[in-house]
Parts: sequence; C-alpha cells; structure tokens
Amino acid sequence: MRLRLPEERPTEPPTGYKIAHPVLSQDGTRAGFTGVSLGGALPYGVLDDARCVYGRRHRAPHRRCDCGFHCVHESAVAEAMLCTAEHRAAVLLEVSVLGAYIRFERGFRYARQRVRGAAVGPCDCGATAVALADAGWGRPGWRALSAACAGCVRGRTSLSLASFARLAGEGLRVRATGGPLTGVEGPGGATAGPGGAAASLGVSELVAEAALLQARLDWFQSQLGRLQDRGTQG
Repeated sequence: MRLRLPEERPTEPPTGYKIAHPVLSQDGTRAGFTGVSLGGALPYGVLDDARCVYGRRHRAPHRRCDCGFHCVHESAVAEAMLCTAEHRAAVLLEVSVLGAYIRFERGFRYARQRVRGAAVGPCDCGATAVALADAGWGRPGWRALSAACAGCVRGRTSLSLASFARLAGEGLRVRATGGPLTGVEGPGGATAGPGGAAASLGVSELVAEAALLQARLDWFQSQLGRLQDRGTQG
C-alpha cells in the first residue's frame, strides 16, 4: 500500500522567504539570483521553474529527490541565516510558492516561484547600500553582486538597486535594509522600461542614482589625475 501525501489547494500562492546572491549575466542584459546551498550552481530568474540539480529528468520537486526551490515559512528564520560568515553578502527574498509543492515543518520545496521582493543589507563598510556591485566571484556566464555604498562602488561593474529591479523584471521590488522599495511596477505588473525609468522613480531612488553616478565620476577623475601625473613625471 502506497502512502500518499495530503493534498492542499490554496486559494492563493503561499508566501515564503529565503536568502540568495544577486547575479548579473556576463553581457549585462539579465539579472537574477543564485542559491546559497544545493542549488547554487543554477542561477534563476525572478519568475522561474526549478530544475533537478543532479540532471535527472523527473519534475521537481520529486519525493525521492531533494531537488526544487526551497524556502522557509518565516522571514526571521531566513534572516537569521544572514548572520553566518559565508552568507553575509546574500540578500533576503520574499517569494510566492507556485506549482506543485511539498510542505515541511519549517518551509516548502516546490516547482516554480516568483521573487516578489529583495532586501539588501549594508555595504561592507557599514553604510546603506545604493548599488549591487561585482562581488569578485560568480558562476559560468554570471557575475555575483553584493551590496555597495556610493563610496565603495568605484570602478566596479555595478547596478543601482532600482536598475537591478528593472533589469530583473516581473515587478521585482528591491530595497536597502531600512530604505524604501524600488523598482516601481508598470501596467500589468511589469517594471518600467528604460524610456520611463526616471518617471517611475521617487526622490530617494533618484538621489541614490545620482550618488552612484557621482561616485563613478569621482573614481574616473581620480584615475585620470593619476595618469596625468605619470605623464608629467615621464
């Protein structure tokens, strides 16, 4: 006799929480996330389907495998994971659990998800983040990003929080810890495109964008000054 798990038919998708690293594609045209444990080798988009990390052909989540997206029920549990040294650079995600799922005591393992929001912690220096910058590591075809303030961005590849939200798409909302949400949704739940980007941003988001641009300008000016000094000495 086969034991069957009880089935649930919720009226709306369950909400879950997890941590992940923001990533940017090598060509700079796509943004997404990569997990911190088993699924870290498979970056995923804001709206995506789970795939078996072992390369098996069954659909995730399979009862006899540990594949599928994973999340916990409570945000405090996911946030606590950010205290560990190896996860300090990760961000906190709020997700909608879509498709088939298996419920556990502390969370879900499931087939499909939509990342609704991402909370970005402070820069390594302790200042509030205004950007996500190249973290110095990644996956094939993807650069990992980490929180950065305007003063620490310098010449690294980076995106403001609002720009990351727009590039990731699907109505993703991104905020710095203690800051406002960015990535305002356009009609039909899509984020505003490049042509309407400025119109969709609030004052605080525009200030952050300006701070990031000023930091880049300051860095380039300092580099130009060094080159000019070398030319004079030569």
